[in-house]
Amino acid sequence: MKPIKVGLLGIGTVGGGTAAVLKRNAAEITRRAGCTIELTHVATRTVARAQGVVGDEVQVSDDMLAVVNHPDIDVVVELIGGTTLAKELMLAAINNGKHVVTANKALIATHGNEIFARAREKNVMIAFEGAVAGGVPIIKAIREALTANRIEWVAGIINGTSNFILSEMRDKGSSFAEVLAEAQRLGYAEADPTFDIEGNDAAHKLTILSALAFGIPFQYDKAYIEGISTLDAADIRYAEQLGYRIKLLGMTRRTAQGIELRVHPTLIPEKRLIANVNGVMNAVLVKGDAVGSTLYYGPGAGAEPTASAVVADLVDVARLLTADPQHRVPLSAFQPDMLSDEAILPMDEVVTSYYLRLQVADKTGVLANVTGILARYRISIEAMLQKEAQGGAAEIVILSHLAREKDVNAAIAEIEALDASRGKVVRLRMETLG
Repeated sequence: MKPIKVGLLGIGTVGGGTAAVLKRNAAEITRRAGCTIELTHVATRTVARAQGVVGDEVQVSDDMLAVVNHPDIDVVVELIGGTTLAKELMLAAINNGKHVVTANKALIATHGNEIFARAREKNVMIAFEGAVAGGVPIIKAIREALTANRIEWVAGIINGTSNFILSEMRDKGSSFAEVLAEAQRLGYAEADPTFDIEGNDAAHKLTILSALAFGIPFQYDKAYIEGISTLDAADIRYAEQLGYRIKLLGMTRRTAQGIELRVHPTLIPEKRLIANVNGVMNAVLVKGDAVGSTLYYGPGAGAEPTASAVVADLVDVARLLTADPQHRVPLSAFQPDMLSDEAILPMDEVVTSYYLRLQVADKTGVLANVTGILARYRISIEAMLQKEAQGGAAEIVILSHLAREKDVNAAIAEIEALDASRGKVVRLRMETLG
């Protein structure tokens, strides 16, 4: 086969890692791909820096459209991020008949339906392993290795920044603000960490996993998203006492009523392997009807871990260049004319277990009032802790059996309205992942 010529858009952390891996492992990559994969063009705003990274043998410019339009380039690697310019460039590459590799989870989650439809029209491949969990090959696992299965659910720790913060809060007993500052000092959190700590990054990734697992369109706008910025160190401590760990979990599950698509802090039994994924590491648990539960673990970000996924996608494209487009792995894992119209289940209708923490006046009859409200909304109690708090208050922690979100919200509103209530009820969801 003739060499595959690659044009790289963006040479930041992941782009630099991709260039380094392609150069260092060139011989091994050729043995696997059956042809050489050559980085011939780079487009970036930092031309001088890029030339220092890739050397004189690669053409570097600040004109990204010129790279996309260059007749000699076979594959465009998009690593600039964002959803505006990246989308324009990707669609231009597709229209030019060029295959595209990307690690842009936001772009796929929000515009994947349009992008994939255009790619099918032009018979080009879109590869995006690096978009979810960095170097962990979860997309290939769902699209290919698990095709014999009817996927029941997918649960993932898919944001390293949030996982680092929660791990440190548990290990050191520190507050959220203290650990966030430490994460920023270490480079694990951005100066503006909102995208990570409020769950948006995880929701983009979960949207992709849900579409691949269940054969539905990408529906990021219907995801329920809740971050970790309001978590208190007390909740980390109580969870530990009750045998749980708190993780920012992405959960997508097929139910008779629809497909759950939700990201939020979650109590997970400490005996589960995924509950013991700490620091900046990622892990995804997939439950299939035939294989059972499988766990995929590894670094979810970084220059070369993500570059590992990007280069693997380039090898896949090289292997399939001569294949009939109808015989390639479908972009969305399912044949495009056989996608499901299963609806995303509204969060109000989700059924799971709950952790509730509340403060009430320490006097006779208050606990009976609280349990009476829960009973009226058919929320049964699995376990309970009661601690003495300051100022004549009692702190109560309740773990529930399965209950509907709408009922739990209504019960919380009534509890907060009690004369004896001392502030808002902290509500977290629980998953056994068994």
